[in-house]
Amino acid sequence: MNSKSLSLIALVVGAALAGGYWLGQQHHATSTATDQPERKVLYWYDPMVPGQRFDKPGKSPFMDMELQPRYADEAADQAGVSISPRQQQNLGIRTARAEMRELVAPFTAYATVQNDERSSEIIPAPASGVVEKLYVRAPLQAVKKGEPLAQLWIPEWTAAQQEYLAVRLLGDSALTAAARERLALQFMPEEIIRRVERSGKPQTRLVLRAGRDGYVAKLETRAGAQVSATAPLFELASLDPVWVVVDYPQSQAQALRQGATVTATTESYPGEAFNGKVSELLPALESTTRTLQARIVIANPDQKLRPGMYLAINRDAQEAGTPRLAIPEESLIETGSANRVLVAEEDGFFRAVNVKTGIRGDGWVEITSGLDEGMKVVTSGQFLIDSEASLRSALPEGAIKTEYQGTGVVEALENNSVTLSHGPIPALKWGAMTMDFALKTAQPDVRPGDKVQFSFTMNDDGAVITHLAPLKEGAQ
Repeated sequence: MNSKSLSLIALVVGAALAGGYWLGQQHHATSTATDQPERKVLYWYDPMVPGQRFDKPGKSPFMDMELQPRYADEAADQAGVSISPRQQQNLGIRTARAEMRELVAPFTAYATVQNDERSSEIIPAPASGVVEKLYVRAPLQAVKKGEPLAQLWIPEWTAAQQEYLAVRLLGDSALTAAARERLALQFMPEEIIRRVERSGKPQTRLVLRAGRDGYVAKLETRAGAQVSATAPLFELASLDPVWVVVDYPQSQAQALRQGATVTATTESYPGEAFNGKVSELLPALESTTRTLQARIVIANPDQKLRPGMYLAINRDAQEAGTPRLAIPEESLIETGSANRVLVAEEDGFFRAVNVKTGIRGDGWVEITSGLDEGMKVVTSGQFLIDSEASLRSALPEGAIKTEYQGTGVVEALENNSVTLSHGPIPALKWGAMTMDFALKTAQPDVRPGDKVQFSFTMNDDGAVITHLAPLKEGAQ
């Protein structure tokens, strides 16, 4: 084979190898492009109003700019962090599940003992007369049922009783019954009428007696005093049961219900508890303290509780509550403006979730929104996670925020906002526009018409100015 033939063969083989290499590179590039999964768009948003989400691209209804996509992989990076099992053990991370529990909000109040006004009794004079004897001579004196209080002389009963005795002698039953009825209409007690019938003589003296055990709350007469018909002479009150009216804030409106059982304690009897029930939830709001009120009736069979004594009221801890979605109270991260928890997911992944809370009780707190039953929340170690610099971006608040810069002209200035006509912001793909920015500090040292340089961050409220100063001469 001559040299010309060898050269021709070498050229053909080289061309074949080069073609094969080129085809292989094209196939690899095609395979690589095909194998790389397409990024999934979760939603579109306006960077100026990041809290508002849209399901398709287009122009923002808020500003003259295109909506930006939020990808699934970006959301995962921003929504939480991964912690290895060893790190979890070192941080002492523990979790618990959100579950339905019968929560009873704790309730504690302080109040003074009062008379049960339902048991108060007024004893009046049944007719005009004179107080001949007074057996109870001072208010607040204790009395027993049936004990005499006063003896009255009522001379005006004489004529009516004599008439009745005369009618009885006639033997006419109808007339006798009518005459007897007239005696009753003059508030003459049955005891007096029977004494008239037995003795055949007028009975003008009446002894008033206590109808129940208690004490004389008011004494309205004295011995020898002349009294008129229906005039109040005594007010009797009972010590079993007693009342307590408690004040509690509007935020605890769900803490009490009618019929709820409570216990009362007092320093007068250490270690002893008195049982009671909520009788009424009073309808009016106390105007001076802006608190709700409830009336509690407490049993006092031994009459140890006295009006004016100071009591501590606690709701019965054994009372069943309404089932509510709840988590351990220690898992809640409270920042003042919002509440959040760290939710533990599979493969050591943790994400922060803002929640709304309800009532609290027995170390648990109700979750009204933000969690579902069965979700695992971090109960120990969440603050250590928060302090780790590598994990701070996982938390909604306290996250590391990107700061953007720009230049513009002040169009308007208010206490908490400034309107700027600014140039493009390439990092956010913004064009030149006029828009409002929130101010972190009021009264910056600029005036409308000033050229300024500024820095800002983005949060759920939009763009927030972090630095605003007049533009130096010669700066662009």
